[in-house]
Amino acid sequence: MDLWEAILLGIVQGLTEFLPVSSSGHIELGKALLGIEEAGLVFSVVVHGATALSTLVVFRKDILALVMGLPAKGEAGAEARSFAGKILLSMAPLAVVYVLFMERIEAQLDGHIGAVGAALMVTALLLFLAQRGGRSGGRLGPVQVLIIGCAQAVAVLPGISRSGATISTSLLLGVDRSEAARFSFLMVLPPILGATALEVKDLFVDPSLASGVSVSALIAAAIAAFFSGWWACRKMLELVKRNGLNGFAVYCALAGALAWVLSL
Repeated sequence: MDLWEAILLGIVQGLTEFLPVSSSGHIELGKALLGIEEAGLVFSVVVHGATALSTLVVFRKDILALVMGLPAKGEAGAEARSFAGKILLSMAPLAVVYVLFMERIEAQLDGHIGAVGAALMVTALLLFLAQRGGRSGGRLGPVQVLIIGCAQAVAVLPGISRSGATISTSLLLGVDRSEAARFSFLMVLPPILGATALEVKDLFVDPSLASGVSVSALIAAAIAAFFSGWWACRKMLELVKRNGLNGFAVYCALAGALAWVLSL
């Protein structure tokens, strides 16, 4: 992988992790367009870690308040523990998918551009429905959290946007727009950090997986993923608040059509 290819894929990862257009789907499209057969496990660890770091920076005040509030007494402590419980509950469906189905999904869909195209069309439909039919003003209850967690679990499919699926589902359930965006971005932090830790473990078990990408390319990809992720996360928060998802629905539909063309 050349330096400019690493930077380009890093930007794609950072932008699409938060914008509702599917990071996994766009990474597959990017590799297909650039003729890259495999980016490598180290590359995945680096760009996902950089993306998680950008989320920590954007939500540093929320995360600090949550951590400080967990042992606190009174209403503030109860609210912090309730929110932490919702984050844990949202992870349950994803954990089931990872344990029971993830290896099969990766084996069957890795590099399958046609499937990515179909999934991008599904993302476009979800965004369109949320824009047209989503109500706002509700609160996050356990049932809503579990349903949103199921949407996150479905988003392991390349082409299904995690942020698009979770935010759209939240809006269709009537969750307040600001709360929907905030919860969507915070709920993904434990899975991203957990997946990155598992990838690091795999590297220690099999060091040969670290080959294929130069150190300079990895550093460039990490910087690109961090800054593009930081920008995309902040921009997405603004867009959800002002109901600006239509453009992404159109984009996902067009990207899905491109994927179908590439698969022919």
